[in-house]
Amino acid sequence: MLERLDKILSNYGGLSRSDAKTAVKSGRVKINDSIVKDPSIKVKDTDEVTLDGKKLTLTRYRYYMLNKPKGYISSTEPEPGDESPNVIGLFKAEGVKGLFPVGRLDKDTTGLLLITNDGELGHRLTVPGKHVDKTYIAKVKGVLNESAVEAFLKGFEFKDFVSAPAKLEITDSGTVEDGVEFSTARVTIHEGKFHQVKRMFARVGCEVVELKRITMGNIRLDEGLKPGEYKELKPEELDALNME
Repeated sequence: MLERLDKILSNYGGLSRSDAKTAVKSGRVKINDSIVKDPSIKVKDTDEVTLDGKKLTLTRYRYYMLNKPKGYISSTEPEPGDESPNVIGLFKAEGVKGLFPVGRLDKDTTGLLLITNDGELGHRLTVPGKHVDKTYIAKVKGVLNESAVEAFLKGFEFKDFVSAPAKLEITDSGTVEDGVEFSTARVTIHEGKFHQVKRMFARVGCEVVELKRITMGNIRLDEGLKPGEYKELKPEELDALNME
């Protein structure tokens, strides 16, 4: 790769071309620890470029794992009138253009969300018929039993689709909190329809009060990430994604 420095700063530093030129001329940019003031200088892919002391990653595509916090939307087309913050806003400091969530989670659902600017990968993981497993931990109001496990395995017929067989593992059932019975379970589905998990639990008489996604395909949420925190995928995690 041989690209102009101002283009590098625009593509990987989140600056406009004019702001990139200004940053270079004001001495805020270094190449291999040396300040440069020529925006047109050519940059090799082996060079280290820093902007305000922060190293830029000169790769075309970026891949992040986010522990999505509650209250954030992950849709690229939010509902009219919904002014809730978008998960992409959490990545402003990265200065990477074209980031989008791979699939989406409901506003009140937390946990694993993949963020990238690789459209081909995003399409491959979400295209209908791909059947990428997604596992959630759910806390529901009500009591779960073996009949619910059988119902999930059989699938549910909704107006807009018929759910594929899903795996329900009950981890606790009938715990009483303030006089109300709650259950917790782990559920694995293949699709990703609107409010799907909540609708499935409703069919067995339970209301979801907390929902957290912990896996997507071969990727597992890093429990060291607090809600709202993210990290770039490690090479082995990216390899696991590409195996899907």
